[in-house]
Amino acid sequence: MANSQLRIIGGRWRGRKFSFTETEGLRPTGDRIRETLFNWLAPEINGARCLDLFSGSGALGLEALSRGAAHVTMLEKSKTPWRQIQSHLSALGGQLDAQRVKLENVDSIQWLQQEHAQQNFHIVFIDPPFKQDLWARCISALCQPGVLAEQAAIYIETPRNQTVNCPANWRLHRSKDAGHVSYQLYYAE
Repeated sequence: MANSQLRIIGGRWRGRKFSFTETEGLRPTGDRIRETLFNWLAPEINGARCLDLFSGSGALGLEALSRGAAHVTMLEKSKTPWRQIQSHLSALGGQLDAQRVKLENVDSIQWLQQEHAQQNFHIVFIDPPFKQDLWARCISALCQPGVLAEQAAIYIETPRNQTVNCPANWRLHRSKDAGHVSYQLYYAE
């Protein structure tokens, strides 16, 4: 397995690099996509409660923390990436208030279906391993009362030309393609 690097694009830890081991299904959101996404989220990110459903390399959750999110819950089922994110968070040490991040080694769908998921998240990142086709299950679980805050932002990353059916009360705000990836930002109304 090869080692790769993740670079924080903006905020407090801008330019900070973290190493991670490539594993099957791990596909970190690229720098250009993350930059675009966080430009879209700039008005909402400061002070937001975020949920990163499939943390993988930690790219989206760490970027959100760097840019001023009040709290990020990061979920990762696979042990190797979960340990690597733990290492990244430890490396930030005193620069990161422990109250601002929660990292759990759990199945995201099961976690969403439990009561402790009722936290009124402002921003949710849905970027699962593409081969597992988890979008519909995630979206359904997010629609439970109390999971999303009013006007919550929901980021969805898919293979290019993949159709994702979202609830009627989710308004598409922005959508772009980059290489083999499509990404969209919705707001729950």
